[in-house]
Amino acid sequence: MFSKIKTCATAKEIWEKLVQICEGNDETKENKLTVAQQKYEAIKMKDGETMAEFDERFSAVVIELNSLGKEYSNRELVLKVMRALPKEWDVKTMAMRESKDLNKMELHDLFANLKAYEFELETRSESGPSTSQLTKALAATTAEPCSPSTSKLADTILK
Repeated sequence: MFSKIKTCATAKEIWEKLVQICEGNDETKENKLTVAQQKYEAIKMKDGETMAEFDERFSAVVIELNSLGKEYSNRELVLKVMRALPKEWDVKTMAMRESKDLNKMELHDLFANLKAYEFELETRSESGPSTSQLTKALAATTAEPCSPSTSKLADTILK
């Protein structure tokens, strides 16, 4: 790096040269911004990814955009996160949309709320099958077609 700035005569020239080396020219900056915006638009929570991992990945994209001069409002960021979550999160995000003022919600508050919900779901799944899982299992067993002997037994019981 020194070899690139050793010919500069003033501190201003050195600074401008360093900026050009590190950030690139206007075209390079524009290309970096375009790529970062594409990442932002395409971001989705991956299968098996924890909320903490998604938070870190999303925040990295937002920081990159900020460093390139593109900023989003808290509302835009919060809505983007909600849209980037898998369908399993729809109930939670809909409840949050209805109960909270998204204009005032900070991104870190959203992720804290989602991480708490994720933890609650994990805790429930570790404590055994839920009522809904039992209901689904029961529905699956009763939906099986009856054999002729089971059918006759059911007729006898009903008479």
